[in-house]
Amino acid sequence: MKMNAQPVRGTKDYLPQEVEIRDYIRSQIENVYQSFGFHKIATPIMEDIERLNKSDGGENLAMIFKLLKRGQKLDLSKENLAEDDLVDSGLRYDLTMPLSRYYANNSQFLNLPFKAIQIDKVFRAERPQKGRLREFFQCDIDIIGDNSIQAEMELIAATTSALNAIGFSDFTIRLNDRRILTDMILAAGFKNEDVAAVCIIFDKLDKIGLDGVRTELLERQYSTDIVEKFLDILSAAETDPLAAAEKFCTQSGVVTNLKYVLDFAQRISNGQFHVIYDKSLVRGMGYYTGMVFEIVSPKFGSSVAGGGRYDEMVGKFLGESVPAVGFSIGFERICSILLEEGFVPPRKEKIVLAYNDEDDFAEVIIKAQKLRAVGKIVTMLKRSKKFGKQLDALIANGATKMVNFSDDSQKNLG
Repeated sequence: MKMNAQPVRGTKDYLPQEVEIRDYIRSQIENVYQSFGFHKIATPIMEDIERLNKSDGGENLAMIFKLLKRGQKLDLSKENLAEDDLVDSGLRYDLTMPLSRYYANNSQFLNLPFKAIQIDKVFRAERPQKGRLREFFQCDIDIIGDNSIQAEMELIAATTSALNAIGFSDFTIRLNDRRILTDMILAAGFKNEDVAAVCIIFDKLDKIGLDGVRTELLERQYSTDIVEKFLDILSAAETDPLAAAEKFCTQSGVVTNLKYVLDFAQRISNGQFHVIYDKSLVRGMGYYTGMVFEIVSPKFGSSVAGGGRYDEMVGKFLGESVPAVGFSIGFERICSILLEEGFVPPRKEKIVLAYNDEDDFAEVIIKAQKLRAVGKIVTMLKRSKKFGKQLDALIANGATKMVNFSDDSQKNLG
């Protein structure tokens, strides 16, 4: 009986053509980030379960892949086993908490501000659907140690430049500040301890509308008067959102900075993207403390990039305040859009070097190396009964020319 060859649900295999596109997109993004002075780092895919559980990851905390203790630490004979008896670590669900731990552990070797690139796999035990896998790549850039809005502006410039470099345009940057939203929530009469829960519900506004927000808030047993006042505040903000933001925001300079960043993004857009203030933008992670941003595309039903300021997370490890802000590109969503559009990355010329069984294989290798030395991609293919079928497969994979080893004659393919 044959074993099931399908990958685990929520993961997938990638064909060579897909990998080529993914590698190209990744390299372009990485090159742009490095041109802005960011440095690549790497962190383990596993983190201590206590750190993961206390990382303010919002709804993602319910989707952590938890790992069993190993060896003698795992005692299955114990009665009334609880989770703490079984689990001591888990797979990272994003790259932000691992970066914060990394900085705290290695700060003596790093200069401030520290500009980091992370392009790596993360894992979430959620229901798979289009654009959502359980194992996927994130592309993050973060700036640690800069509390000025220049950090937000640099992240916006770098991220939009990276998207432009892979031919992605006609997108919209949405900006908000969690402090403005918090003040609106408190002005309605909610308590400080209610803010996180209200934000999670409000984050669904674009999907469920005001009526849906009302229903979910009332289901949480919040006072009808408070809920209706909150909805009135939101409705009043429809006509002039920034004026409403200034009315309710109690912290000096927050709205001024938001306007400054909006103006900055518009100035550098050069007509390639749009910028708006969106009072409904929340971002699901509980660790955001200030400005938040998302990039949305008409080609995809949800955001293709997002991030914000998280000034308190690094401090949890160091015991002192360290400002931090990050922006993450939804690598899988970008790849899926470009694949659907039939995107073809720029390629070196691909050549098939055909040889016979009686040819001197060392000389075949030497010939192939000479072609590679001038920038060609060379596949050596021995003539056999399956030669035509193998050649067709290489043509499908981008081969454009065949060179016969015996006489150096050439033939265009395709």
